[in-house]
Amino acid sequence: MEHFTAAFSNFANFSGRATRTQFWMFMLVYFLIIIGLTILEVVIGLPTILSSVFSLVMLVPSLSYGARRLHDMGRSGWWQLLIFIPILGFIILLVMFCMPTKPESIEAYPPQK
Repeated sequence: MEHFTAAFSNFANFSGRATRTQFWMFMLVYFLIIIGLTILEVVIGLPTILSSVFSLVMLVPSLSYGARRLHDMGRSGWWQLLIFIPILGFIILLVMFCMPTKPESIEAYPPQK
């Protein structure tokens, strides 16, 4: 949960690095909250208002975490634009987010203190 709350204190910081653990723990909590809100909307009979608002609020923190994760592998955060390529872009990004840290990328993207 600390990785998820850290996203709000660092929500607009697109520089630095994020480890695999930080990124995937953030995504796990994010998806669990989305699933919970969706179930709540179905049970109450609301349209998808709650989950849509939550996704909109989490847009910038998600993009910044993704950029920092890509920096950890020595890539630019602009690689996230691959998501706009149907199916293939998602698969490529998923593979990139699962790759290990590249130690040589520390000079290009130093860790935040």
